[in-house]
This record gives sequence, structure tokens and C-alpha cells, in this order.
Amino acid sequence: MELFDLSDVEERVLLVGVQERDGDDTEESLQELAELAKTAGAKVVGTVIQKREAIHPGTYVGKGKIDEIRTLLAALDATGIVCDDELSPVQMNNLQQELDTKVMDRTLLILDIFADHATTKEGKIQVELAQLRYRAVRLVGLRSSLSRLGGGIGTRGPGEKKLEMDRRLIKERISQLKKELEQVKRHRELLREGRKRDRVMTAAIVGYTNAGKSTLLNTLTDAGVLSEDKLFATLDPTTRLLELNGGQRLYLTDTVGFIRKLPHHLIEAFKSTLEEAKYADVILHVVDASNPQMEEQMFVVYETLRELEVRDKKIITLFNKQDKLEGREIFRDFKADYALKISARTGEGLEELKEILEKILAENQIYVERVLDYQDAGLVQLIRKYGQLIEEKYTEKGIAIKARVPRDLYGKF
Repeated sequence: MELFDLSDVEERVLLVGVQERDGDDTEESLQELAELAKTAGAKVVGTVIQKREAIHPGTYVGKGKIDEIRTLLAALDATGIVCDDELSPVQMNNLQQELDTKVMDRTLLILDIFADHATTKEGKIQVELAQLRYRAVRLVGLRSSLSRLGGGIGTRGPGEKKLEMDRRLIKERISQLKKELEQVKRHRELLREGRKRDRVMTAAIVGYTNAGKSTLLNTLTDAGVLSEDKLFATLDPTTRLLELNGGQRLYLTDTVGFIRKLPHHLIEAFKSTLEEAKYADVILHVVDASNPQMEEQMFVVYETLRELEVRDKKIITLFNKQDKLEGREIFRDFKADYALKISARTGEGLEELKEILEKILAENQIYVERVLDYQDAGLVQLIRKYGQLIEEKYTEKGIAIKARVPRDLYGKF
């Protein structure tokens, strides 16, 4: 008997969206969905948009549009459809019965990409947890849908073996994964406490997916993080130490990219990772200035930060990818404390960014001029480690210093 490796079969998908009002972002959202499908390894063969006052509660789109989709599936030789919103179990089951094809939604597509890109143990735990939460309420429907195709989108990753589990086993697995994530969370908290003891401030790099966050981290710190022109090219967070010109230090932490309609399962599963932004001292908001949907993407980032309860932070907005722009455009972000034009790839604007970071660090320090007794020379080492030693002179009376020291160390001087 001849065997076929179905995981290598190219999936040809039809994108389906609902436009609930004129002038909304449905078309841009579907363009992004096409990028997601491409990243997941599928070929987009067509797009269908239905204008409706509201999404159909039973079938996502209306009956007439279902007939149109059925015809297009046959004409374009498509293997399935991808809907631009998260489908309820009822909508997914009904569409599968009506169209007799593989039915996916935006959430399933993102979960699939995450499953493919997770490399660390933490990332794999988070992805599996999100997959199981998604599939727990759709178990019956997914069985019938995925039984027609032995591979492809929605079937890869750590969660694929769990499809034949009943809800009780999935619930037990979710409980186990939560415990493992709690351990990861405690480990992260210990790392944060360690950074606090080191008195080194932290900046979290946030932004829309593919805005250039990893490229920025690599350029500033030689982190060696994977950097590709793809959605969610990197998934696992990375923290590196940045040495500033004045001898001061700052931790930079890359975070997972944000996206429109970021599934709630993912926000929940990746909370321990995304909380890096919540506990950071500074937010570096990286924006793809070359993207036509730049302002919508900025809105999504701020909404996600609000959902994560990230507030009262210094925000530096970096309008990245200036190397892709021709004209001298004016960029503004009224929610940010600072805004800069940069190119993480060429290094444009990064020296100015370092100056701003030094300024923010200085705001959390106190300037001191003292003459220390020679027996207190250890305080000079303390300044070098935790503050900024501006001037040091050895005199007959002692060590004359000019320095900036963290507020909580000021009492020692």
C-alpha cells in the first residue's frame, strides 16, 4: 500500500470575513489574515466579504454567502476556509456541515503558528495550554473536521495528540500545565527580584507583530535572536543587558508581538511572558512606520497594554523602519513621553534612544558631590556598580567624587 505524507500537502484556503459597518478595518484585517495563512504554510486562493449588520450567530455568514463560498471552493480547488473571527462551536460545526470542508478561524491559525515557533519549554507549555483551552469546547467538531486531513494547519504542535482525549482528560492536562506555568511564573518573579537587588532598571520592548522588536534587541545588545520579516517570527521572550555610554546599565526584554483580535486564550496563556511589560520601568513601543495601518496597529498595542493593566510607565515610541521610507513624514504619539524615528536595521536614531534612556535613568538617581574618607572607598565601588561615577579625584582630605546614585542608596552618602 502506498503511503502519502499529508503534512506536506499545500493547503489552499479561502478567507471569509464579515463587514458590520462601512469604513471598518475588515479589509485590512483580511490582508493580515492572508499573512497569517502564508506564515502557517497555506496558499490563499480567494477572499469573501459579506456586509451584514451583525455576524450570523449560527453560521457566521448568511445562507446566500454560504452557497457562494461552496461554489468558490469547487472552482478554486480550495481545501478549506479561514474565518477572520473566532468561531463558536455552533458556527464551526454548522459551517462544516454546510460546506463539507475544513473550517478554521483566526484563533486556530495563530495557535498553529505559535505551535510551530515555540522553541523553549515555557513557550511549548503556553502554546499547548492555549490549544487545549480552545479545543476543549470544540472537541467534537474538531474531530470530524480534522479527520479528513491527516496534517496541515491546526494539527501540528504539542497539542495535536490531545484531540482524541475526552473533556475530563483535557481538563486534567490543563490543570497540570497551569501548575507548570506557575513554576515558570515564580522563576520569572525570582529573576525580577534579582534585577531589583542589582538596582538595574528594565525596559520592555513591545509592539505589533513584525514591527522590528527582535531586530532592535539584536542591534542594541548583539542578542542573536531570530529576526525575520514574518508575523510572530519570534515567540519566546529574551532579556539582555544594555551598556549605555555613561557606564549605566539597563535590562532590555523582548516580548511576543501583539495583533488584531489577539485570542483571549493566548493573552491568558502568555500572561507570565506579557507581564514583563507590567513590571518594567520603561516601555519601548516599536512601531512599523512603513505600514499603512500603522495607527490601527498602535491602537491595538495600547489596548492590549490596557488589558494587561500596564500603566504609569515611561513610554518611548520608536517609529521604526525609516530605511523603508522616502519622504520626511511627521510621526506623533500623544500617549508617549518620547517619540523617535529609528531604523533598527541600520542603527539610525539609536544613539538618541540611548541618550533618552540615560536621561530616564538619571531621573531615578540623585546627584551627589562628596569627599569620602579613604576608609569609605567601598562606596566608590558601590557607585560604579549601581550608579554613575562622573568624576573621581584622590586628594589629601579623601576621595572627591561627583556621581549619580539610586535614590535608595542616597542615605549611605
